[in-house]
Order: sequence, then structure tokens, then C-alpha cells
Amino acid sequence: MNRWAEVDGYLNETVVKPDAALLAAVENTRNAGMPAIEVTAGQGKFLLLLARIHQAKRVLEIGTLGGFSTIWLARGIPDDGTIDTCEYEPAHAEIARRNLEAADVGHKVTVHVGAALETLPTLTGPYDLFFIDADKANNPNYLEWAVKLARPGSVIVLDNVVRGGGVLDENSDDDDIRGTRKALELLGSHPRLEATAVQTVGTKDWDGFAIAIVN
Repeated sequence: MNRWAEVDGYLNETVVKPDAALLAAVENTRNAGMPAIEVTAGQGKFLLLLARIHQAKRVLEIGTLGGFSTIWLARGIPDDGTIDTCEYEPAHAEIARRNLEAADVGHKVTVHVGAALETLPTLTGPYDLFFIDADKANNPNYLEWAVKLARPGSVIVLDNVVRGGGVLDENSDDDDIRGTRKALELLGSHPRLEATAVQTVGTKDWDGFAIAIVN
């Protein structure tokens, strides 16, 4: 285990303190053979706090996986708040639903199964908070849809924007890097967005996220 991961472990035990339902959600995801690509516990707690600070009531998440980040977000909104979350894989969506129910937040969440770019035109905004963590090649498209479904003051969080430094490669043939670069360029140039990006290290090694407010 590298030093970054050790620090994450210390911070989880000391500050973040994920409970049994969250730990079970990760375990269930692993047991189902799903990839270990969910946010860390510290990042999940960040999403919870961001939702509370922003007093969000309506959240749109693109990329559900096993529902780990969804649980954190659901705990950050009031009991009458709602989350729409988009998941491409039906099997992943089913695991997520079970994890959400086990965490007692299923009543707040609607899991939409299928390609997000087919689901998004069927949704009605505005949403207060967006979390984008799906296929990175489509990040620019997801970002454009977030702006369409936002209101002035809505917050958008885009995950995995550093990719171990790969984002520096302007000639990359990796669709995830190309999509991420285009999304970052859009964040920096879109007339309705004010944004920044932050690098992170930890159990997911070297990565980062971008955050924007809609004008």
C-alpha cells in the first residue's frame, strides 16, 4: 500500500467514518464482479457536504455503478429531496437499487437504466446539483446536458479529470482522455460556467475533479 492510500485509510477512520451500509455497498459491488471505480469514501463525504452546503433538493447523477456515491448524495439532501441517476448496465442498476434500499435512501432515488444520452432528454430540470462520473468520452455531451437542465446557481461536479496526468497528452488516442480534455476546455470557455479543477491523490492514485457553478 502506498503512502497516499495509507493516509486515505487514516482519514476514513478519523474523519469520514463510512458506516456499515456504505461498506456493504462496496462489498456488494465487488461480489457482483463490478469494477472498483467508485469514488473514495472521502470523496463521497465531500459530495454529501456539498449537497448540504448548497441546500440541494434535486440532484442528477450520471453514472451509478453500485450506488456508493448515490448513497452519499442522498444523505446530503432532505427527506423530500430527489435524485435521478443514470446507469447503462441493467445488472449494475439492480445492485445499486439493493444498496440504496439497504442504506434506507431508496425512496429518494430513481435509477434510470440505459444510455444516459437517451435518458437525459426525457428528464425535466432544473436540478440543483450534478455529479458526472460515467464514460469519459461523453463528458462534453454530459456537461452540455447539465447546463441545459440547470438553473442559475446550480453546481456541476465532474470526476476523474486528471487521469494520472494523462490529461496533459493533447495527442492521445484514448477516448477517455480526449473526452476529458474537451470537457475541461468547455468548462473554461462556456459563457454560463465558472469553474475550477482540483488534483487529488489517495487510494485511487493521482486524479482530480472539476467543479463549476452555472451563471
